[in-house]
Amino acid sequence: MLHSTIELRQTEDSATVARIAAETVRAIYPQYYPAGAVEFFIELHSEEEVKKVKNKEEIYLVLVQGEIVGTGSIRKNEICRLFILPEYQGKGYGSWLMDILEKRILEKYGKVHVDASFPAENMYFKRGYEIVAFEKIKTENGDYLCYHTMEKMGL
Repeated sequence: MLHSTIELRQTEDSATVARIAAETVRAIYPQYYPAGAVEFFIELHSEEEVKKVKNKEEIYLVLVQGEIVGTGSIRKNEICRLFILPEYQGKGYGSWLMDILEKRILEKYGKVHVDASFPAENMYFKRGYEIVAFEKIKTENGDYLCYHTMEKMGL
């Protein structure tokens, strides 16, 4: 059922990708991160930042019955900017997208790399990812953005 109504489309629409990221971050991340880190996330995935990397990444939109519900990108062996809009989370769209992105990466590389935000970390654990490093970035007002670098080996 899920696969008959869902599609993946490559895009260069930086504004839509940034909007999906910002909406998701604003709805979910304040429960996990201080305000300075939330704003850092939003800026990191802004339209200008997406435009800077669009020649280095394969950027995709997830559509369900023609409606955009999420986005995800691939840069070499890394999954980047994976966001499913809050109202569509928990319906399998993120897992579907991860299946496709992982498969595409593992066709060329021996492992998949992600920088996992705290809200997404449990999903990565369930998919077989392991923590390889703890990272932190100092943001505005002395807040810190903390995350784990995670990897999953191919078969």
